[in-house]
Amino acid sequence: MDPRIREHAEVVVNHSIGAEAGDDVVIDAHPVADDFVVALHESLADVGANPLVVRQRTGKRFRRAYLRNHGGEFELPDHELALFEAMDCYVAVRADANVSEESDIDGDVQTAYDRVRQPLLEERLGKTWCLTQYPAAANAQLAETSTEAYENFVYDAVLKDWDAVREHQAQLATLLDDADEVRIVSGETTDVTMSVAGNPALNDYGEANLPGGEVFTAPVADSVEGEVLFDKPVYQRGREITGARLVFEDGEAIEWSAEKNEAVLDDILTTDEGARRLGELGIGMNRDIDRFTYNMLFDEKMGDTVHLAVGRAYADTVGEGNERNDSAVHVDMIVDMSEDSFIELDGEVVQRDGTFRFEDGFDG
Repeated sequence: MDPRIREHAEVVVNHSIGAEAGDDVVIDAHPVADDFVVALHESLADVGANPLVVRQRTGKRFRRAYLRNHGGEFELPDHELALFEAMDCYVAVRADANVSEESDIDGDVQTAYDRVRQPLLEERLGKTWCLTQYPAAANAQLAETSTEAYENFVYDAVLKDWDAVREHQAQLATLLDDADEVRIVSGETTDVTMSVAGNPALNDYGEANLPGGEVFTAPVADSVEGEVLFDKPVYQRGREITGARLVFEDGEAIEWSAEKNEAVLDDILTTDEGARRLGELGIGMNRDIDRFTYNMLFDEKMGDTVHLAVGRAYADTVGEGNERNDSAVHVDMIVDMSEDSFIELDGEVVQRDGTFRFEDGFDG
């Protein structure tokens, strides 16, 4: 076994979820990640926690079979909800045998399924959790790289000094916490403003998401105004969406289009009322993620990027007295901020062409 697999598992157990003796830990992983699951069991045994492996979240072949043969009238699975209610920690491991496994599921069926399962999502997100990646060959193929190169990429992004990351990113978190209005401009295609007044900025340094490497918050629900072109692809439901463009008014997307797979974008944005509002503003800061890989767990953390998520806002990013956007979906989409771009906080530029004002080379 590659020693980095065990090191990765130790980071998850000891840093990301901080497992303790007696904790009941659910691990959701595809069989291609079994080496990593073995390593997680070793680390959980070291701390006296109790692991249980399930295949639900990443069992895409199973889910495809179910949804392709279902009439579309779903009920909340109480037995699965009971599992999430009983657990203390949840570890979701991304790893695929076929990244396009769900590409032929009917969009309306997928949407109905997501809606009914929203209470499961809320229960799971209310526990200690971590989402991470095992460098499977199918994910390397999607990233258009060799398996070995993808392994190196994943472990370079994951096995970091997360205390040093926390300190560096805290500078941006403080600036965002003190701000009321954010403006994001990229070229001639993106100019959007939003209020973040009263909503806390969170510093992601490898806890709930591993790798970490972003500072994020929630926009005030009805404050988003302007137009955004997401110039990086979005990989959802086994299909690639490119050239997604959204126009916002009073916080809601009133117009949208895409160059490719616009129907998938339409399915996402019509899931429910909250799907047309933004639930997250995130600013990528992990410069060990130096390439686009069609994997949002990594891509949203890239340095020189901003991502906006339509749909559900995380509870921890919504301040007391502010409305939390609620939805059965949370879909991140990326804007490249490396050229001809800037971020303003209350009219003051804090990032230009990917460089922050607290970093060398900033040109205010």
